[in-house]
Amino acid sequence: MTSVSFQGERGAYSEAAAKSFFDHDIETIPLPTFSEILQNTSKDISEFSILPVENSLEGSVGESYDLLNSTDLNVTGETYHRIEHCLIGLGNLEEVDTVYSHPQALGQCREFIEKFKMKTIPTYDTAGSVKIIKELKERNCACIASKEAAEISNISIIQENIANNLNNYTRFLILSKTETQETENDKTSIIFSIKHEPGSLFRIIENFNKNNVNLTKIESRPTKTNSWEYNFYVDFEGHQKNSKILEMLDEIKKETLFMKILGSYPSAKIN
Repeated sequence: MTSVSFQGERGAYSEAAAKSFFDHDIETIPLPTFSEILQNTSKDISEFSILPVENSLEGSVGESYDLLNSTDLNVTGETYHRIEHCLIGLGNLEEVDTVYSHPQALGQCREFIEKFKMKTIPTYDTAGSVKIIKELKERNCACIASKEAAEISNISIIQENIANNLNNYTRFLILSKTETQETENDKTSIIFSIKHEPGSLFRIIENFNKNNVNLTKIESRPTKTNSWEYNFYVDFEGHQKNSKILEMLDEIKKETLFMKILGSYPSAKIN
């Protein structure tokens, strides 16, 4: 059976995303941190890891992008999972004045929280916040998590669909030690840092235009080694084993201080 490491407790959105990505039964392995799930796969304890990288409402997950720079695993897939947040607790809506959840979930439900003037307490995981509420046994305390997490812990859902925007999706990457073969619908992810010269980033981006390659995402992250220096994370259409893409990557590498290919994988659609 395929084994997949995910961050969080049973009922976490990462676990649900893993189950929807793989079209067969899987063994899911919950772990406390993003770093630990990648280590699990690196040590062959699990075949795959699933990592959230960006949300349609709150943007990128910085810790995940930083870990992509350091891991030796390859990105072999992606999936978009719809996030449906619920307010979960022992009391009713009028009694709740404090809400626990992961910072991303708290941000995604900011309007609801502000409307009811709730105090927020960040936690390590949405599903983990359900366990906290169950242990607290306080009617004024609630949490934000999935319906599945509430069902697993046997705690009532106070209100469903509380996100700022119901069109709320998180993009997850699937990582493993393997590599994918080219298909007709691939995407490649890379990281690079640029030379401190005028026009260096422009010359890199120009390569995509010259080769008629669609660049789907570009994002910068601090290197955390020198102040005001950044790594650039780029997604584009095409597979790294394609001859045209290979030639383009060779040209891009000449303009960088370093470049790392994270992986090529079939491009996912939002359901």
